[in-house]
Amino acid sequence: MGEKQYEGHVVVLPYPGQGHINPLLQFAKRLASKGVKSTLATTHYTVKSISAPNVEVAPISDGFDEGGFAQAGNEDVYLKSFRANGSRTLSELIQKYKNSSSPINCVVYDSFFPWALDVARQHGIYGAPFFTNSATVCAIFCRIHNGTLTLPVKMEDTPLLLPGLPPLNLPDLPGFVKAPESNPAYLAMNLSQYSNLEKVDWIFSNTFQELEGDAAKGASELWPAKLIGPMVPSAYLDGQIEGDKGYGASLWKPLGGECIEWLKTKPLESVVYISFGSMVSLSAKQMEEIAWGLNGSNFHFLWVVKETEHHKLPDEFINSTKEKGLIVTWCNQLEMLAHKSIGCFVTHCGWNSTLEGLSLGVPMVGVPRWADQMTDAKFIEEIWDVGVRAKEDEKGIVRREELVWCLKEVMEGERSDEIRRNASKWRELAKEAVSEGGSSDKCISEFVEHLKGSNKKAEGRYLNGHT
Repeated sequence: MGEKQYEGHVVVLPYPGQGHINPLLQFAKRLASKGVKSTLATTHYTVKSISAPNVEVAPISDGFDEGGFAQAGNEDVYLKSFRANGSRTLSELIQKYKNSSSPINCVVYDSFFPWALDVARQHGIYGAPFFTNSATVCAIFCRIHNGTLTLPVKMEDTPLLLPGLPPLNLPDLPGFVKAPESNPAYLAMNLSQYSNLEKVDWIFSNTFQELEGDAAKGASELWPAKLIGPMVPSAYLDGQIEGDKGYGASLWKPLGGECIEWLKTKPLESVVYISFGSMVSLSAKQMEEIAWGLNGSNFHFLWVVKETEHHKLPDEFINSTKEKGLIVTWCNQLEMLAHKSIGCFVTHCGWNSTLEGLSLGVPMVGVPRWADQMTDAKFIEEIWDVGVRAKEDEKGIVRREELVWCLKEVMEGERSDEIRRNASKWRELAKEAVSEGGSSDKCISEFVEHLKGSNKKAEGRYLNGHT
């Protein structure tokens, strides 16, 4: 067998966090499956953690090659260093392929890195940002950047009424919108995503028409995105990419077969799966309330608790729930959600986890903590009707009684059957979107055909005027 022949070559550049690498790497795999050569450019610190069939992985520098973000110490220092070092090393990567049989003709970059467009232009090639938030959250932030929505949004300003979106009350808004002073570096990074959109060639968003078409249409004048999601491994949806059972990136080492073997012993839809993602850190009090809420619910549970959080668990809880629950430091979330024994997903409502829950048809209990998670939780409960949102008390804590109520409502309550039907419906719609001829698949195919066409006409040369 000879080397696979590709037309067009895309460099995909993710922000080096698990929740950003996964969807951009999945997009690279989708492009490769359609005949476009794909190279994932990532930091020296993360490059060894990534391996995916038909996708090359190449290192670039963020200036902290030994320790990544942790070495930098704070977001502002890290982003400035990444811009300086990333621009230089991304340029070197593009130059490396210039006289090869597959010159790079497009950079698809994480929207956190608007400077990557400048690099693409320096080499006369296409540039396209990839947004990893929901279309709803993007619709909010692009208006803030545009000046048509001012911060902070206060109680008297709500419900917030924006085109294509349902009325949003204060608890439904991203954290930075209510309290911009809480993390100015993250807010600035969010707003910078919209700084040069009038100059890009495409905008990609990890969502799909059936899920958020109205939100995208309502913001299309400011943010004309192509909806190409959900970026979930193909085996769990359409099966078009052979053997695509995982993202191909893990910054943490998941457990082997322990979780699956444990789930095999549990009845159908009887287990609560709990995970708060890679970034959320819960207070000791919140961990305690969740622990005793799980204990009081009497459901089997599988709880992912990172090593750095383990000391927050009550000792007596660990000892008293060995028969009922399994606590692990990390696992393959998709594999868990796909298992027939899982009946409910307790989630922080990060966008990737939300899409995974929807794509695999698992009812959810939302326990949002910060950023966009509050908005995602509103849609889970009120718009898509695939779960409930746990309510916080005046101290911002979800109490054990509230968690028990939520779990019982989703697992066996009056709305349980309806929630499961809706979850199954969204799973089918997600599958249709990425299947051949579906709304997302069409958007990707149009992009691919344009790349192949431009590659034939003028390899490596930017064709002015495409939007």
